[in-house]
Amino acid sequence: MKLPCTIMRGGTSKGILLRRDTLPDDADERDRVILRVFGSPDRRQIDGLGGADPLTSKVAIVGPPTKAGADIDYLFGQVGIANDKVDYAGYCGNVLSAVAAYAVNEKYVRTNAKLARVTVHVVNAGRLVIAEVPVADGRAAEEGTCVIAGVPGSGAAIRLDFADTAGSSTGKLLPTGQAIDVLDVPGVGPVRVSIVDMANPMAFVEARALQLNPTDGPDELDSRKDVMAKIEEIRQAVARKAGIMGPDGGLSDNIPLVSLIGPAAEYTSYVSRERVPAATMDFTAREIFLSIVHKAYGVAETICTAAAAVAQGTIVQLMAGDGPRTRGRVRFGHPSGVIEVEIAADGEGASVKKAIVTRTARLIMDGHVHVPDSIF
Repeated sequence: MKLPCTIMRGGTSKGILLRRDTLPDDADERDRVILRVFGSPDRRQIDGLGGADPLTSKVAIVGPPTKAGADIDYLFGQVGIANDKVDYAGYCGNVLSAVAAYAVNEKYVRTNAKLARVTVHVVNAGRLVIAEVPVADGRAAEEGTCVIAGVPGSGAAIRLDFADTAGSSTGKLLPTGQAIDVLDVPGVGPVRVSIVDMANPMAFVEARALQLNPTDGPDELDSRKDVMAKIEEIRQAVARKAGIMGPDGGLSDNIPLVSLIGPAAEYTSYVSRERVPAATMDFTAREIFLSIVHKAYGVAETICTAAAAVAQGTIVQLMAGDGPRTRGRVRFGHPSGVIEVEIAADGEGASVKKAIVTRTARLIMDGHVHVPDSIF
């Protein structure tokens, strides 16, 4: 059987977009189809469309909106590579930029000559994200001057506002009510963490508290299986402390995510191999994603990190100082370079009124993917 399929790059990720109305209604059967589309479980995903990397093993299930005020529904799934699981606990903000461009191309929204405003319903969180998509000849523009660290070349700038996503998983920006919690983690000991819930919930830990260099990247950290095991223990302890679970009520393999925070410092970009100056950032951050280091930084996680940087007393805010709040912009260094967020918060950061990040997206393929009839 063949299914309509679109492959798009969104930000620093690549996703497979499938139409909801062409997939089985039964969730288990739907996931079997998705796994077959990607070629999972298999570390190479050789018999499917997956790219054998967590940043390219992502599905976006799209369809007409089911929430008032939205233009399109977006259900994100992190597709297992070596396992047969599709995790719907969080979502990918990079792929969201591709979904917004897709909405323009597939006429989910009306456009003017230059710009389309797309309201995306993120089904995983039940929240709305507003996207401003540049338009050329009635379609989402792709060529432009916007450069994103971790993506070659340049493209048309898509602005995404995540202001509606505070407390997406727990109902509160600071789920425990504390800017810093001290958790007694099995096999690790007492650990200071800041738990923040915006876009995707995250736990922030000072890198040096784990005896790590905050400017290390994937090459240095991914080989440290002992460190990754400790970080996974911290992640699970945070999930239990804050009640952040997957849709099935159990621990998610992915959510919450963990970020290692350090001061602003110069380092070499993982992608370009060029030096990233300390003066271009407020602090450094390394996202741990499925027990490896993200080669760039997730967009939903970028929003959460920016919110943490303006929430008084968090590990991130203490590292960043008062500059981000005063400036209304947060800039931090990730393995591939620097990402920036426009942010406006009330009070001590408890209420976020604006949280905008800029991405680019590109249509790679439109067509059909073939799935054996026996899967259905």
